[in-house]
Amino acid sequence: MAKKEKWIYIVNPTAGNGYCRDIIPELEQHLSTQSLDAEIVLTEKHGHATELSERYLERDFTHFIAVGGDGTMNEVSKPLINKPGVTLGIIPAGTGNDFIQILGFPDRFTEEHWEIFFKQNTTPMDAGLVNGMHFLNGMGLGFDAQVASENYVEPGEVSAGNGKSKYIWHILKTLLLYRECRVTINSRGESRETDCFINTISIGRRFAGSFLLTPKAIANDGLLDVCMIKKLNILQRLKILTMVPKGTHIDDRKVDYYQTDKLMIDFGKKVPFHVDGELYFDSAFDVTVVPSAVKMIYNPAGDHFFK
Repeated sequence: MAKKEKWIYIVNPTAGNGYCRDIIPELEQHLSTQSLDAEIVLTEKHGHATELSERYLERDFTHFIAVGGDGTMNEVSKPLINKPGVTLGIIPAGTGNDFIQILGFPDRFTEEHWEIFFKQNTTPMDAGLVNGMHFLNGMGLGFDAQVASENYVEPGEVSAGNGKSKYIWHILKTLLLYRECRVTINSRGESRETDCFINTISIGRRFAGSFLLTPKAIANDGLLDVCMIKKLNILQRLKILTMVPKGTHIDDRKVDYYQTDKLMIDFGKKVPFHVDGELYFDSAFDVTVVPSAVKMIYNPAGDHFFK
């Protein structure tokens, strides 16, 4: 006998510079029109979404909906990987909302998208695994991780100054001053050393709002997409970064783009890396794919990235 459907909406009220809190009445209004056994809970701190997800999993809830951005989605998903009988969804309300494009929904829901969401079209989706941490969109090393580390604010702290202008400043500074690190990569049965400007490993395609670093990624093909951009001078960096929004950079001779189910990366020293937008530090990385890791609500009529 199938379990009774029980829905939990885990809301990050600070996501989207407060936009997420503002849509709670809209969410409540839509839930009032659905015959669902549903609850809404708000997160209170970094990591709280994972705690809530675990708690409601123990209470036999079947549908876990992250309301927020990519970080909220990652936290909610952590206890649900390879758990049978659960469904995961997201109502995008963050700032970047890179993950939602995989599912065929836009960055903000209209009335039409709310209706499609509640139809519960689902599909299995892969996840990545790096050093024991799962990701649903992707992870990155190199230039973009360095930018993230310089712009990092401890959870609960307030960033000084204008967040957007500060972020742009860090991009420009890092673009000029970043120095590639020597790295050993083991993949596809071979080992090699290289100097890497960017190394993105993904399930999804889009990062930082508009950068299609892995434009060929399919979210349920059982493979990771790898985009490794080799050492670049400043002019080459500018050229490549203007190509990335359209995904045409993968044809450049400085870019090694391929698919694999696992790879090992070793820097020999601690470096920043990001996992679904969250910043960490480590020196070596064991990366694998987890096929059909979670069942996702998606939009079959949208421009989704499932086969």
